[in-house]
Amino acid sequence: MNKITKLTAFLFLLITSQIFAQYKTDVKKIKITGTILEKGTDLPLEYATIVFEDAKTKQLTGGVTDFDGKFNFEVPSGIYNIRFEFISFKTIELKNQNLKDNKDFGTVYLEADVSQLAGVELVAEKPTVEIKLDKRVYNVSKDMTVKGGTAGDVLNNVPSVTVDTDGTIALRGNENVTILIDGKPSGLAGINVSDVIKMLPADAIEKVEVITNPSARYNSEGSGGIINIVLKKGKTNGLNGSVVLSAGTPETYTGSTSINYKTDNFNVFSNFSYNRRTNKGKSYVNSTYFDSGTENIIDDITGYMNESRNNKDQDKGYNANFGADWYLTPSLTWTNSLTFRENKETDPENVLMDYFDIDRTFLYTRNRFNNQYEKSFVLEYATNFTKKFKKEDHKLTADFSVSTNRRNQNSEITDSVLGSTDAPNYEYTINNNTQDRILAQTDYVLPIGEKGRIEAGYRGSFATTLTDFQIIPNSDYNNLLEYVENINALYFQYGNKYNKFSYFLGLRWEDTDIEINSLNINNYNTKKYNNFFPTATLNYEFDEKSSFTLSYSKRINRPRGRFINPFSSYSSNVNLFQGNPDLDPTYTNVIEIGYLKRWSKLTLNSSIYTNLTDQSFQFIRRETGNFVENVPVIVSTPINLSKEVRTGFEFNVNYSPYKWWRTNTNFNLFSVQTRGDYTYTDYLNNVVTQNFDNDAFGFFARLNNKITLPYKIDWQTNVFYMGPQRNAQGKRLSMTNVSMALSKDIIKDKATISVNADNLFNTAKMRRETYIKDLTMSDAEFQRRTRTILFSFTYRFNRKKESDRNKRDNNDDGDGEFM
Repeated sequence: MNKITKLTAFLFLLITSQIFAQYKTDVKKIKITGTILEKGTDLPLEYATIVFEDAKTKQLTGGVTDFDGKFNFEVPSGIYNIRFEFISFKTIELKNQNLKDNKDFGTVYLEADVSQLAGVELVAEKPTVEIKLDKRVYNVSKDMTVKGGTAGDVLNNVPSVTVDTDGTIALRGNENVTILIDGKPSGLAGINVSDVIKMLPADAIEKVEVITNPSARYNSEGSGGIINIVLKKGKTNGLNGSVVLSAGTPETYTGSTSINYKTDNFNVFSNFSYNRRTNKGKSYVNSTYFDSGTENIIDDITGYMNESRNNKDQDKGYNANFGADWYLTPSLTWTNSLTFRENKETDPENVLMDYFDIDRTFLYTRNRFNNQYEKSFVLEYATNFTKKFKKEDHKLTADFSVSTNRRNQNSEITDSVLGSTDAPNYEYTINNNTQDRILAQTDYVLPIGEKGRIEAGYRGSFATTLTDFQIIPNSDYNNLLEYVENINALYFQYGNKYNKFSYFLGLRWEDTDIEINSLNINNYNTKKYNNFFPTATLNYEFDEKSSFTLSYSKRINRPRGRFINPFSSYSSNVNLFQGNPDLDPTYTNVIEIGYLKRWSKLTLNSSIYTNLTDQSFQFIRRETGNFVENVPVIVSTPINLSKEVRTGFEFNVNYSPYKWWRTNTNFNLFSVQTRGDYTYTDYLNNVVTQNFDNDAFGFFARLNNKITLPYKIDWQTNVFYMGPQRNAQGKRLSMTNVSMALSKDIIKDKATISVNADNLFNTAKMRRETYIKDLTMSDAEFQRRTRTILFSFTYRFNRKKESDRNKRDNNDDGDGEFM
């Protein structure tokens, strides 16, 4: 009861901040009494809340129950909407009660509401992962292993999500995923989404929502689903905030503050963070080269080359966010916010290439030193109007944001043969990116009857990205690319519930106008198309503890960024990455069947899903016809293949056997069937057709275990394992990552000290094997960050610890209302 006491006491403070506000002293006072008990057990509910809302002014007053569940307080006489509430229990509401004299409500029985919990155990403290039918919610504040880390560290611990060494994010093994911030596309995500996961501090994030099959309200982009990053924003009246300081090895220093000031008329919020991080990485690619394919491939070997890299990535930057909610009327709120992000990065990379002849006799070593610099800057302004009407859940919102993003990357490359008297070769690369984006969006929600609801809205997204890539003195790869994307969308959806059956049906229409212009060669490519994207969710509740859902959606994945940029990487002159400006979008039909079951201490959410994709993106490697020291230059590029069928099974389990022990597990098993042929003309002018039919199988699992030790020391361990997976030109090998953290509250729970270790056993390495017929085979290993240990100190002023101020999740995302 101690945790519930703290939690409901917070709720009481929030409500009573407006008690008796603005009432005239000559209004008659009446006494309100009664008792609140738990239905079925007749146990008293201590600190349950009784909310009196004036039917005209919407002013709030009320009280809380004592140890015996009794309440006794005074209010001015009048007409009230009355609510009897308690965390995780169904609310009882009485509308338009005309109270002129003292009122005794007698005994009020509240019933436990498991559907409100959606998988949260009936204790005050939120679990790290909340399981819901339509999404999983990962509460960042409950995960000690990400203290002092970045958004990338956060996403690496989110169920169903993986982040590889290059910062590529995948959902259920599918890289075609959309990243939202506070429910909307944001300029914070920058030109490359890996920017935001490197720079956004974990301490600025409140939670992450994973939506595998979104409704029509959401952007249809991303066949794999949506990951929504929700940033922190103060909700407590008065001045409050927190400070987090971290230091660790490799050299890492971070600091962040969150300050909030709230009154009845406005709410001012701010977040600021500074980071200085060092990530040490290393990788290698060992290649065997041959000239033609016969049954005995060993006879055709022409040589070997072993390429090794060492890098030391050093980041320095800051994030700043300032905003205010202005309560223009009790039902109208105007929010404005301004966000800055600046980062400077140096990444010296030393590449050694050892050459061998056909007998593996060492020939020589070529050294390629790439001194890389990067500077990025983001500025975003956002405004929002929210109008709430008299009927509950009836509201209108309007959003507008404008952002600018600058990302400049320069490299100084020195190429030489060790021990040679020949002068080194010098090259300079310039990769400057600018992006300007405007977003306009409006959403309307109208409740119909007791359980029905209509939603409709518009979204317009207008973005221009300019990429200037140059190599000096080698101009063969120079390119000036302009990408213009204008998308207008309308959506409508309707849902209702009849007894145990509910449904939500939607239709989204999107009109896309894209221009891809290679300005230096006057090559202009225009793509215009519009599509309908239907969605449907059907749900049946067997009882209050188990339910079944069937959902469908149509999704699109538009090629962007490095996928379409003809040249965006030159760190190696024999292994290149090249985008494809002629890529077409892919379309995916997503079907998912889910089952949710709750027991007293365990919650299970399982699902079977199928993604049917046309013209799917696949990466192929082929020869360019160029040679460096008799070694063929290989280029990796994305192409459209005809068909991909992705089928999988997933389950998520929350288990709390004791108050001091919580664990959650996520397991995902999937197969990917690819069918398609790729035809191209090689450097000898021969037409080559490659068959890329492939059946891949993969799985990954994540276990999060949290135990409260004696002296209230929290101990958390995260274990992640990714199984091997084949592709059309080789396979990816398995990977394991273990992180661990210890945490202790001090200074009367106003502060917390913690230590966490990521990649504890230094096993987080991406390993691949690649085979290109008649050309090469290779094995590779990539590690962007070695073991990291961080010490963190958190101090909270006038702010309860997150677990003490837990409330019901009132996020108005429009999904799951009828579940």
